[in-house]
Amino acid sequence: MFSITEAQLAAWLSPIFWPFLRILAVFSVSPVFSVRSVPVRARIGLAFFVALAAQAVLEGQPQISVNGPQALGTAATQVVIGLSLGFAVRVVFSCVELAGELVGLQMGLNFAGFFDPGSHTQGSAVGTFFSTLTVLLFVVLNGHLMVLMAVVRSFESFPVDANLLDMLGKLKLYQMGTDLFASALWIALPMIGMLMLVNLTLGIISRVAPQMNIYAIGFPVTLTTGLIGMAATLPMLEPPFMQIMERAVGLFGAR
Repeated sequence: MFSITEAQLAAWLSPIFWPFLRILAVFSVSPVFSVRSVPVRARIGLAFFVALAAQAVLEGQPQISVNGPQALGTAATQVVIGLSLGFAVRVVFSCVELAGELVGLQMGLNFAGFFDPGSHTQGSAVGTFFSTLTVLLFVVLNGHLMVLMAVVRSFESFPVDANLLDMLGKLKLYQMGTDLFASALWIALPMIGMLMLVNLTLGIISRVAPQMNIYAIGFPVTLTTGLIGMAATLPMLEPPFMQIMERAVGLFGAR
């Protein structure tokens, strides 16, 4: 009679269950994967499929029983690593969104704010446009494949039995905040410089010809200049986006 012991069942589930938890945590917070339009069952099924397909490259991982004394700590570690990777990818999107907010502020369009049901936040028209463009770049440039490669390669840098505190110390996720503001300013710098020059010119005109209603002509001029500048600079968004993306996934061993 064919029988399966509890030890055999635990040995079969362990190699798949821990990667499944880490990958599912990534899909829960990572952009594109975590949107509300993606059903939860689809995320769970995709996470299980990726964990199953990655077994060929995950050989040699420590075997930790799902019902052993280390199971709870190991589960917490996998979830934290997955959430950290998803957070790092979300920072990349936030860089471009912040650049859009800065450009919209200089163009005078930040007053046109509205509620974004996708992110549950208040956003401006330019920021939302940059956010949508980032999603398109993420898909076209195979960013989703980079995320999957990063979560699989993360088992080399942070194996299943990795210490949680040591892992957080190696990642240094707090440095991503510095990269967020620096990268956003570099992306928005050409537009900000051009619009500052326009505003400076309008200020000189208002001093030379006070009878002109600078408020009536200033907004159309800055808006038109901003739209022309966006059309000229957006094709150059790919290199900085890929650079920030590679830096984010590089924290987890993906190159």
